[in-house]
Amino acid sequence: MKAAFIGLGVMGYPMAGHLKNAGIDVCVYNRTAEKAQRWVEEYKGSMAETPAAAASGCDVVLSCVGNDDDVRQVLLGDSGALSVMQVGTLLIDHTTASATLAREMNSLAAEKGVGFLDAPVSGGQAGAENGALTVMVGGEASDYETAKPVFESYSKFSKLLGPAGSGQLAKMVNQVCIAGVVQGLAEGLNFAQKAGLDGEALIETISKGAAGSWQMDNRFASMLADQYEFGFAVDWMRKDLGIAINEAKNNGAELPMAELVDSFYSEIQQMGGGRWDTSSLLARFTRK
Repeated sequence: MKAAFIGLGVMGYPMAGHLKNAGIDVCVYNRTAEKAQRWVEEYKGSMAETPAAAASGCDVVLSCVGNDDDVRQVLLGDSGALSVMQVGTLLIDHTTASATLAREMNSLAAEKGVGFLDAPVSGGQAGAENGALTVMVGGEASDYETAKPVFESYSKFSKLLGPAGSGQLAKMVNQVCIAGVVQGLAEGLNFAQKAGLDGEALIETISKGAAGSWQMDNRFASMLADQYEFGFAVDWMRKDLGIAINEAKNNGAELPMAELVDSFYSEIQQMGGGRWDTSSLLARFTRK
């Protein structure tokens, strides 16, 4: 199998590396060529100057970029990857983007006889580096079966959830749920501090019961230490919540909690924390 990987951010860089380590011939493209060169030096793959050049002759093309506009930029047009993809090949977009974009890309790919999967991931940078991501997939079952060996190189779990757009819709649910959990953890820890409780002893106790969560296990220590210069950035979480809130306007769902937490993240941005981890919601209380 020959694959192209477009977008070498904190997620894409290690994901492409896992693909190469799995024995797949990988050619990468990144807008910042220096990062692509560093990837080639580390993993011994190849690089290209345009998405189209990277995708030429590939069985599978994967993208993991920033937003809807970025996806269109790297996949469409004369220098976009889709322009050179052949009938029977597969395009997989790992970007967290809108369901509308996923359906659009699915239609454009189908016109060329190319399969398409929208496949946003969860697990953060650590999950990408450790090959332990969760992949939420939308598309055709036959394309999903083709993609399984690819997903297995950098994920611990993947599932087809419905037609094109379903992966993005699932990622929206994922982000809404995370927002609520992180806000609850921030409020709980602030309450504990005000009440004079030992934070570490508290978490050791309540994490064993119904309050336990990934966020509690992996973020409580850094939150208590007031450290946020790592992880999944507030700017990206606001982008993701914005996608979910916009989709809710279309399908009639109510997201009062997500809208409230999004406004709290806006306050974090105003504090200069746009690149802070999403657990920085606690800073709204502690850094006043």
